[in-house]
Amino acid sequence: MISKGITLRGLELFAIAARSGSVAQTARAAGLSLAAVSQHLKNLEDAVGQPLLDHTRRPMQLTAAGRQFLTRIDPALAQIRHAETEAGTIDLSRITELRLGIIDDFDADLTPQFVAGLSRRLQGCGFRLATGLSHDLATMLGDGRLDIGILTSPDGGLPDLVEHPILRDPFVLALPAGLDIDGPDPFAALGALPLLRYDRAQMLGRTIEAILARRGLAPTRRFELSSNAALLAMVAAGAGWAVTTALSALGARQQGWGPRLVPLPPPAEARCISLFCADRRLMREAGDLAATFRRLLQIGVLGPARSEVPWLSDSLHLVQDRPGDPAIS
Repeated sequence: MISKGITLRGLELFAIAARSGSVAQTARAAGLSLAAVSQHLKNLEDAVGQPLLDHTRRPMQLTAAGRQFLTRIDPALAQIRHAETEAGTIDLSRITELRLGIIDDFDADLTPQFVAGLSRRLQGCGFRLATGLSHDLATMLGDGRLDIGILTSPDGGLPDLVEHPILRDPFVLALPAGLDIDGPDPFAALGALPLLRYDRAQMLGRTIEAILARRGLAPTRRFELSSNAALLAMVAAGAGWAVTTALSALGARQQGWGPRLVPLPPPAEARCISLFCADRRLMREAGDLAATFRRLLQIGVLGPARSEVPWLSDSLHLVQDRPGDPAIS
């Protein structure tokens, strides 16, 4: 018999933690609290009889025993998932209505593809689609107006909702063409050029303000815009500089008028775009929808982005729930 303290959930959480190096990221990926994840990991280590993760390192590292343990449980987990898939194919035909929200970053390309693909698969389903800003979609999920939402994951996630991380989207500097900020202090090299800020009512605006504060930066507050397109156009026209995300800027870059992008000076920071499920009747289907959206991102966003801005290859990447997740074809 397997030791009482070894559970399937504990093994899955250990596998996620081993790769992410963070209890917080593991909790977000699993849709659990930090305390719950920590307890599962502790129970597993107690059952095994020795530490598997070195919690004193940042990011966490596997111990020698942890590395050996991971090589054994990975194939076992893969077999369990395969058996689960074979035992019950998800029947999407039972869905008669889907209320879907997607951030407007994807309006021009991925959202039409995603919804068109779903409509072909779900012939008897009625769709209600909302696009907009992450904080608005989060509110709609919270008050029951949406079943599924694809948006920026706020700090701490969204309580009581199941989260499937999809994309790590790094923060970058957007600069006018020809502006040289090489040197030990890139921010000082920006000189008197004003910062173009996102509206602080937006989740993105608040996150960027926190990034600036952590770096001890307090540029003069002159411009604050609610439109991503207008902000990037002003940067491209030489009116100022901005902190934005790779995804927010790439659409303009690919259309030929966007600003120059450079890495944000260390430490690197990123937002996580996730699929949230508010309707527990759709929990299994939500994993399939997340896998489908990742595949569209891989083809339609990551490939062109890495060609256009090669240095993004290491920082703009998909986030998987777990190996072997099924996808809708």
